[in-house]
Amino acid sequence: MMNKWQGVISATEESEDQTVIHCLDGEAQHFKPFPVGRLDKDTEGFLLLTNDGKLAHNLLSPKKGVPKTYYAHISGVVTEEDAISFAEGVMLDDGYVTKPGQLRILKSAELSEIELTITEGKFHQVKRMFEAVDKKVVYLKRLSMGPLVLDEEIALGEYRELTTEELDLLIE
Repeated sequence: MMNKWQGVISATEESEDQTVIHCLDGEAQHFKPFPVGRLDKDTEGFLLLTNDGKLAHNLLSPKKGVPKTYYAHISGVVTEEDAISFAEGVMLDDGYVTKPGQLRILKSAELSEIELTITEGKFHQVKRMFEAVDKKVVYLKRLSMGPLVLDEEIALGEYRELTTEELDLLIE
């Protein structure tokens, strides 16, 4: 489990930018881990690294519907109407209609604070969902993926192995 920070890429190789893999120590790199899913360069928070392809597939497959929860600062007043739209699925700029998302408004103001849970992970999906309701994400952090929640004891840029209990949650 890594607490990814802004400025690094969720990839195994990148010619110009530093990747999350480059941030691991040599022992961890020896196991040839890869990120399970992607977080944008400017997004921080929960990132799972593994070398288990089956596990990664089970967490990422759209058919599995694994929930991912994000915390965000939104430029613009987020309303209950937005929450209803997200619950129904919103049309993105390319015509794709998202699966329903659960939008929880923590603070509604010119700079709103929200939590959003989605079960898919289209390219820049959270940002694009808010653009669809004429708002802009200015800060984004993933809090959880499936049964795993970011350990707040892990500082930005740090990582740790999963506990036995966390591994058991992934196997269930």
